[in-house]
Amino acid sequence: MFDAIKDVVRKSSIHVCIVNCGGCNGCDVECVALLSPRYDLEQFGIYVHNNPREADVLLLTGAVTEQWKDNLKRIYDKAPEPKIAVAVGNCPISGDVFAQEGGHVNAPASNFIPVAAEIPGCPPRPNEILEAILAVGPQAIADRGREQK
Repeated sequence: MFDAIKDVVRKSSIHVCIVNCGGCNGCDVECVALLSPRYDLEQFGIYVHNNPREADVLLLTGAVTEQWKDNLKRIYDKAPEPKIAVAVGNCPISGDVFAQEGGHVNAPASNFIPVAAEIPGCPPRPNEILEAILAVGPQAIADRGREQK
């Protein structure tokens, strides 16, 4: 019964989960800036969760470090279908300055999970992150049989 109530409430909103795979936290700061009154994610019906089981979209930040290879796959598997992931910043796309010879960075993230969209930048601007969420989020909702209003 609880799941039925939750589905009714969540019918037209996009839920994201920020996953930091090891990095400088620059992209995380920009993601959190989306919660401020200036960008106000909730006016678009987008909500941030800490639980990947609640997410329509996973926002991947930071280079994929050695410790995160298995954790990233595990978190991705916990997310419900259609499992849409967005790489935020240069680190999950290429490893950026952390991808040094002999280092423990395993970028790109797309080597471990499918990535639907990439947002380059170090860090990308909050409005670019918002545009990417709005580009892939409605498809996640449609794939789950929900409608965005």
